[in-house]
Amino acid sequence: MTNSNRYVRPAIDRTIALQASPRPDSRSPILKLNSNENPYPPSPQAIAALRSINGDSLRRYPEANADEFRHAVSREFDIPPDWILVTNGADVLLDHIVRACAEGADRPVVIPTPTYPLYAHLATLQPAETIAIPYQTTAATTPVDQPDTYRLPIDAIAAANGAITCIANPNSPTGHTIPLEDLRRLAAQLTGVLVIDEAYVDFQQPGTASALELVREFEQVIVLRTLSKGYALAGLRLGFGVANPRLLSGIAKVKPVYNIDAIAVRVGAAAIGDRAYKDARSAMIRQTRSRFTQALRDRGFTVWPSSGNFVLLRPLIGSARSLHDELRSRQIWTRHYPQPDLADQLRITIGTDTQMQQVITTIDDIAPQPKSFCHGATG
Repeated sequence: MTNSNRYVRPAIDRTIALQASPRPDSRSPILKLNSNENPYPPSPQAIAALRSINGDSLRRYPEANADEFRHAVSREFDIPPDWILVTNGADVLLDHIVRACAEGADRPVVIPTPTYPLYAHLATLQPAETIAIPYQTTAATTPVDQPDTYRLPIDAIAAANGAITCIANPNSPTGHTIPLEDLRRLAAQLTGVLVIDEAYVDFQQPGTASALELVREFEQVIVLRTLSKGYALAGLRLGFGVANPRLLSGIAKVKPVYNIDAIAVRVGAAAIGDRAYKDARSAMIRQTRSRFTQALRDRGFTVWPSSGNFVLLRPLIGSARSLHDELRSRQIWTRHYPQPDLADQLRITIGTDTQMQQVITTIDDIAPQPKSFCHGATG
């Protein structure tokens, strides 16, 4: 008896499907902090744009290149429209890049680990070889404020010289940011495509350099952005890539002609133009992240410095898995990874102050501690 499925390609048959996180009912008391969703609503301008959609917009095919949204991105970031490729979320753009550029062992996908698991999954589906290179780390053993403990293994990645190299910056689940000069040094040594995934860029400290400037310096660099995180539009499924038109022209060949719906185009254009709203909510998340991090450290947790809307932590006592299970039994969902390099750690999405106080209160109930959420914290 075999579980083989003769209807699909062998590479697909051998692959374990990625599982989406369950979505609790909106009336559920579950506090969902395992998917890095923004706790605040989208821009009022985005909501107004959604309400402006009429029947004629739905009757007709949408713009093939999502021009309304693409021009909004162009204005916001001072990028020529033909340097922008729009897709149904950054994940779909990643799929397009792998389909267009990777193949077998001769055109591998290179990733530093730990990182976003979709990169390796898409390579497996292609199929293409995945070359995983561990981040260089300095062990974090104390619950005090620490420097970045993950360093990009530039020389090892450059030596692998994949058809595609995927770098999440800021990285998930670790939360660390790679200095722009390190990315520039890496790009200068690669002949294949360098994908810099900036899904969490809106939660970095203000003034931190984006990799967008690298796309003008290097023809093979593409920077990915999403509206799922900073813009609170995960349900819209809208993302884009910025790169030299020569690179984009090849990737676009695997894109369906009408890949972005008219609703996403209109709402996304409104959201991307409301920088003030997005920046204000991102600042609130950074402040909550700081307070939550300090509260955890006060309780003996090791917490890695984070530039995302989440933190990665290690309990002082007990296992990360047991804490995950205890919190889940109390209707707080977090993210635990089974792989060895993350098994003793837990990722928790940053919600509102009230939600993070609930987490701290629950942790204190599991293992009582004397300090409050706001103890010793600053914005």
